[in-house]
Amino acid sequence: MFEVAELEQTVSTEEFQQQVPRLRERLLEAQARLQTAGFPVIMLFAGVDGAGKGETANLLSEWLDPHWIVTHAFGAPTAEEQERPEFWRYWRDLPPKGYLGIFLSAWYSEPLLLRAFEEISSAELDERLDKIVHFERTLVDDGALLLKFWMHLGKDQQEQRLTTLSADPTSSWRVTDRDWKHWRMYDKFAHAAEQMIMRTSTGEAPWTIVEGLDARFRSLKVGTALLGAIESRLDDEATAKKKASSGRKKKKKQDGRDAAKAVRPPTPKTVLSRLDLGSSLAKQQYREELEVLQARLNLLHRGALERRRSTIMAFEGWDAAGKGGAIRRITAALDARHCHVIMIGAPTDEELAHHYLWRFWRHLPRAGRVTIFDRSWYGRVLVERVEGFATQKEWQRAYAEINEFERELVEHGMVVMKFWIHISKREQTRRFKAREKTAYKRWKLTAEDWRNREHWNDYELAVNDMIERTSTTIAPWTLVEGDDKRFARVKVLRTVCERLEQALGMPVERELQLASGVQ
Repeated sequence: MFEVAELEQTVSTEEFQQQVPRLRERLLEAQARLQTAGFPVIMLFAGVDGAGKGETANLLSEWLDPHWIVTHAFGAPTAEEQERPEFWRYWRDLPPKGYLGIFLSAWYSEPLLLRAFEEISSAELDERLDKIVHFERTLVDDGALLLKFWMHLGKDQQEQRLTTLSADPTSSWRVTDRDWKHWRMYDKFAHAAEQMIMRTSTGEAPWTIVEGLDARFRSLKVGTALLGAIESRLDDEATAKKKASSGRKKKKKQDGRDAAKAVRPPTPKTVLSRLDLGSSLAKQQYREELEVLQARLNLLHRGALERRRSTIMAFEGWDAAGKGGAIRRITAALDARHCHVIMIGAPTDEELAHHYLWRFWRHLPRAGRVTIFDRSWYGRVLVERVEGFATQKEWQRAYAEINEFERELVEHGMVVMKFWIHISKREQTRRFKAREKTAYKRWKLTAEDWRNREHWNDYELAVNDMIERTSTTIAPWTLVEGDDKRFARVKVLRTVCERLEQALGMPVERELQLASGVQ
């Protein structure tokens, strides 16, 4: 694979000086057009030590307008980063639409090092690479232009490069004992790198191998590749916009609704239809159970802090279903310093400039803490699907993206809980009217809440699909009968306690029952 790159490909000083001015001019023109485009550009540099990754990144910042470039170099994970899933720090640093993001020593570095040092097997490397492929596909499917450059040197070329850098007082700091150690392990690194590149050079995100010995050659090759990719994508977007009429844009929302209606049976029968909304709890029993469950949850919360196990809860449900009330009964049992409730509404301009999962990745809790989402990432397959804010292709692929997202959280050790609180249409009407009459609740009711009722069946079908496709063994949905608020709150609290006891191995229920006299 690396044979072509190991040829000493060079560019003369005269040729370089002739080509660079026009290349820079076109790159700046493309960058200006990119600022109003609907996608980000992500450049990832990996490769052999001393092959020019950092120098090439610096040169691009010199050639282009640095205001619209974000560069990130990743070392060993910090304590904060270790408390989150592996890809958290990469999601956090993704560039918004219109920007160029340059990533050095990113998501390929650790798997490559582990394999070269034989700390993981070839099969284990493949497993990690498959996760990377899924991550990259998620970004590309959302529109990101992903360019990956492997900066390569042959073993003799690397020795020559490291020796030259070491001999120059102005650059000797670039060469470390670690670089020479890796050079002595060159064959192992090369073998791991070939496996990595073959596994992850996909149609949507192929690798470009760049011979790194001659700085002029590698600079022109990377710059030309970047220019060609941006111009091609911009031209494709311009062509697509010319073909799209303004009428098609106005029709987008209705198309989303029509797609849902096209598959809707006359009388929808869904998983929600099987719930017993007559379930209820007497006031005195509610008070007794609430006290015991909150005490139980407090002990479990402290145990989770000691064990550094984070908890994520996602609450979905109909308007006025009681999500807020259930959340308040949970937070009352927790230490406010270690609990964060996030209310999710319409995305901000900053959030719209990123992948829809970006705003959820950035809010993941630190070790031992609790984050509760009032509305969540499931908006992509609920409101965005029904209201036509996401295309059919976008919300259909979201099921797999969400399952992968939650799998990463659970594999990191986080406890993921998901609740759908269900109420009848009649009960929702009663609660809406009660809100209209209550001054401190009136703000909760909007004209959109009433309008959403027109699409009740569409939403119920969307909920059914959501539950069928994303209720997994590691992150199952809990469906809560919500017509009686007391019953719903107790069921939510009991589920939270049971899931935490299972995850932590802390059975405290009987202990608390005996202490409180509850049999």
